[in-house]
Amino acid sequence: MSPDRAVLRRALDRGEREGGSVEFKERLTEDLHLSEGRLESLAAQLRHRVLSGDGEATYVVGVTDDGGLAGISPAEFSESMDVLSLLAEEAGAHIEEVKTWGVDGVSENGSTDTDGIVGVATVSEGSVLADDDHIVVGTAGHVDHGKSTLVGSLVTGDADDGEGGTRGFLDVQPHEVERGLSADLSYGVYGFDADGEPIRMDNPHRKDDRARVVEESDRLVSFVDTVGHEPWLRTTIRGLVGQKLDYGLLTVAADDGVTETTREHLGILLATDLPTIVALTKTDLVDGERVAEVERSVEQALREVDKTPLRVERHGVDTAIDEISETVVPVVTTSAVTKAGLDALDEMFEALPKTAGEVGDFRMYVDRTYNVQGVGAVASGTIKSGEVEAGDELLLGPMQDGSFQEVEVRSIEMHYHRVDEAKAGRIVGIALKGVREADIERGMVLLPSDADPSPVQEFEAEVMVLNHPTRIGDGYEPVVHLETVSEAAAFYPEGGQLLPGDAGKTRVRFKFRSYLVEEGQKFVFREGSSKGVGTVTDTDPAE
Repeated sequence: MSPDRAVLRRALDRGEREGGSVEFKERLTEDLHLSEGRLESLAAQLRHRVLSGDGEATYVVGVTDDGGLAGISPAEFSESMDVLSLLAEEAGAHIEEVKTWGVDGVSENGSTDTDGIVGVATVSEGSVLADDDHIVVGTAGHVDHGKSTLVGSLVTGDADDGEGGTRGFLDVQPHEVERGLSADLSYGVYGFDADGEPIRMDNPHRKDDRARVVEESDRLVSFVDTVGHEPWLRTTIRGLVGQKLDYGLLTVAADDGVTETTREHLGILLATDLPTIVALTKTDLVDGERVAEVERSVEQALREVDKTPLRVERHGVDTAIDEISETVVPVVTTSAVTKAGLDALDEMFEALPKTAGEVGDFRMYVDRTYNVQGVGAVASGTIKSGEVEAGDELLLGPMQDGSFQEVEVRSIEMHYHRVDEAKAGRIVGIALKGVREADIERGMVLLPSDADPSPVQEFEAEVMVLNHPTRIGDGYEPVVHLETVSEAAAFYPEGGQLLPGDAGKTRVRFKFRSYLVEEGQKFVFREGSSKGVGTVTDTDPAE
């Protein structure tokens, strides 16, 4: 028996033993199970199952009444989960987790179908974490300056082994762990209870442990951990510009000090007006004199960009919480090995207010896409504004031809925890009905179905050239990073040119296709390294 089949068999055996809190269903259909009178009856049954299981019920779908493995098609399983979600909502509960297995099913003509699915859905009583008690922190800093290790120690409470062991607790790929270098965005999460005590991950490699943190926390902190290695600068920019962050966390290693990459990442953070904390890491490797030297170099780097450093050790955590802003940057000395300074970061993250939430209609730029067996296409990103619920009808686009496609929200997950709704600032995965995963691309946006979007290929902007060896003239082609869009574009500066250090107007034209761009959006442009920043001023520039 395969490991997956063994897990499924244990779930079925548990269901046979527990009885009252477990329900076996071959499939659920909208026509039959949501019909008048039937919906209320099944919702009452679900409520009974939840109460019998002390607030949690298990629905096994794709099996016969006696627990035999039947297997249903992916389309049938998706419809079953849609129906179960509506039944749970009617009963004052929500689907918390769904696990699926592939089994041999039987088609209508009696032939064997190896694409059959059996799924186990956990249904829980009550609501989930309030959306206004969730902050999102983006990390930055030079390669090997301890970003991922620091975050790993924060989310687990464990001291590092001095070899970066806790960095493996993040959502990283095996080749990244092997090489000790991050190559893509990774994610971590921890929280606090009603008394302000940390709720950390016991086994970060398990998806259900992340979900447990989300479920138990009254206050949640999500980390978007970026990449410090120069060849993946575009990924770092995507993490800092494309996510809807509340705060930045810049790491500077005490044994290495401020580098050009440090200055570049600091410039990106502050150019996007993101309140930022600087963490001096690896202080266990050097003496106090070296720590003081690096502190002074950090303060000098901040003052060079018109920011005011605030030493947390000298002024206290409460002052740092009160003063952090676009102009005041707290500086904390830390060590993931000795855990020095981690308590101060805990105190700050427990108390810092949310900053990124925006009022208005729902809007989410797509950062990642993937396909989940039995669920279908999933678009992942950070909600920019508004809120979204399971069952909402949305628009997705622009497609290659500039059009938008109608889709429906099948379900929503946050750090593997299934939620019924989510608001601005949440990092979520939204399962979509009505579109293939292959047709969803990074840089697309999800909008309400009644929106009237006007994608553009050209816009006008105010830009500042931060780092370029020569003048920028008509036809200059950098890569523009705006929200989750990363696209080659041509610049046409007002007056024909921009010099290093200049600020001025320019027309920006995407080279290959149109995107949804709004006035006031900030962007970074780069050519190898970052060259400058800009703000969209007009999405309908005159010729």
